[in-house]
Amino acid sequence: MPRIRQLPVELVNQIAAGEVIERPASVVKELVENSLDAGAGRIEIDIEDGGARLIRVRDDGGGIDADDLPLAISAHATSKIASFDDLERVATLGFRGEALPSIASISRFALTSRPAAQEHALRIDVDGGRPQPPRPAQHPVGTTIEVRDLFYNVPARRKFLRAERTEFGRIDELIASLALVHTGVEFRLSNNGKPLRLLRQASDAATVAARVGDLLGEEFLQQSLRIEHEGAGMRLSGWVGLPTASRAQADQQYFYVNGRLVRDKVVAHAVRQAYADVLFHGRHPAFVLFLELDPLGVDVNVHPAKHEVRFRESRLVHDFLYRTLNEALAETRAGIAPSAAAAALPQASAYSYGNWRGQSPLGLGTREPLADYAALLGGAPPALGAAANTDPGAAPLPASAIMDNAAFAASVAAAEAGEAPPPLGYALAQLHGIYVLAQNAHGLILVDMHAAHERITYERLKTAHAGQGIRAQLLLVPLAISLSEREAGCVEDQAARFSELGFELQRSGPQSVLVKRLPTLLDGADATQLIRDVIADLMSQGNSRRVEEAGNDVLSTMACHGSVRANRRLSLPEMNALLRDMEATERSGQCNHGRPTWVQLSITELDRLFLRGR
Repeated sequence: MPRIRQLPVELVNQIAAGEVIERPASVVKELVENSLDAGAGRIEIDIEDGGARLIRVRDDGGGIDADDLPLAISAHATSKIASFDDLERVATLGFRGEALPSIASISRFALTSRPAAQEHALRIDVDGGRPQPPRPAQHPVGTTIEVRDLFYNVPARRKFLRAERTEFGRIDELIASLALVHTGVEFRLSNNGKPLRLLRQASDAATVAARVGDLLGEEFLQQSLRIEHEGAGMRLSGWVGLPTASRAQADQQYFYVNGRLVRDKVVAHAVRQAYADVLFHGRHPAFVLFLELDPLGVDVNVHPAKHEVRFRESRLVHDFLYRTLNEALAETRAGIAPSAAAAALPQASAYSYGNWRGQSPLGLGTREPLADYAALLGGAPPALGAAANTDPGAAPLPASAIMDNAAFAASVAAAEAGEAPPPLGYALAQLHGIYVLAQNAHGLILVDMHAAHERITYERLKTAHAGQGIRAQLLLVPLAISLSEREAGCVEDQAARFSELGFELQRSGPQSVLVKRLPTLLDGADATQLIRDVIADLMSQGNSRRVEEAGNDVLSTMACHGSVRANRRLSLPEMNALLRDMEATERSGQCNHGRPTWVQLSITELDRLFLRGR
């Protein structure tokens, strides 16, 4: 049997590099994060051949002392933590002390640095993990790291590199993700000697918004909501895209925890649930969100490349994110334009995550309750009554009927008095029995009347059902479900939670449970699969909204069948009533399936269509 032996330092570092360094973008991430930790105000990144030939990162940070220079390229040597208490309160992007020695072991590496207290800089070269003695060099205050011929001594790794364009694209995306959160730092990026990005320091609301627009496009700002909320010892800020501005891919999703870009299943689940009621099937929301909490509440030491974190109170974090985003998206009422670009942003210091600022006393906001719409459960919507002309082939309303309309007369009087019209204005006509045309202060409004009324009816049904609470019915014959022993244990431990959701479950064996009671609204649903899904949520997230979502699916179907259909003629009072209901109803910018319910055509857009002013 082979004897146990100590591995050479070079091999240890190469093994560590296999965990930390996946591709050139991984090297750039580690080096730029070190520059940010050093307090740099300007960072320059030069790339050649997609990073395979050269990666050079220059900064104007604090630099490295001469005595510490050899230690900087030693394994598990760092200035950022010194004890377990420090590890529990990590406030820097890097802290493991693995990056530089790992990179130096698989490249031709050079580090040049000068602190402000030193008269000249020192340079240390490393070739394949073998360091050379430091030597004097000329360099301003700060640090420059050069990584040449990446993976030259591990050719198997080099073969996995993609095309130059692909590798550089990943680097560019990385710099964009860092620039979104570190707005007070100037970033310069060049490829093969050609400058490609220049992101100057952003120090106020306007320049921060401008940087976001530069990186994600002006359309992102125009089609997103500004989030600023504190509660439960956490703060969430940033931008969330409107449901109608969803994307085919999850390519504009940036979530930061204390300044660190992360991927986390708790976060992903909370965001997905917040958008569940408004997002079109198969689409993905866009967002840039910054979560701040006490460093003690998050463990960042769970992934070698620091891509993932673990929350100590995952259920609290999940509920805070869900409630905050759900509240924001609920306010996307028709006629209210997103205020993301113009909303006040926090000062640049708000994005400096080095110091925890303490728990905020602010709580979750409240909204005005909706009216009692229980009448909708049994009949036609009150806003669209018997006055409607339900004959699709009937003649249009005569001009006299329009002129005598009370709502129309009121709108004319309001206009003469100089009063501002409501957000969606006043109805003008109906087009092909499908669309309502209205005039507001900005131009022309087009409303899909079925989609709009479907959302209104759905929200009223949800409100009425929530007022009644969850009603449950006893099963004549209990339903037996086979589970794993761990799942059955979860049912036993979470009996009170299942009872709140309208279930009565009893463990009947090591791997089985009996279902004795179910929520009334879910009669006919696949109870077995639903219970399995709820158990999975409780085991992984500590919470579940599956029952509520399943109930909402039923209410959504009821709303769809109970809403005004195409080719139904509406009077002007009915059209105006629909517009007013849209303005007062949460999430009325989208139907139950995520489609838009209205669009605005401004006078400028109409002038452009008809070439006016040219």
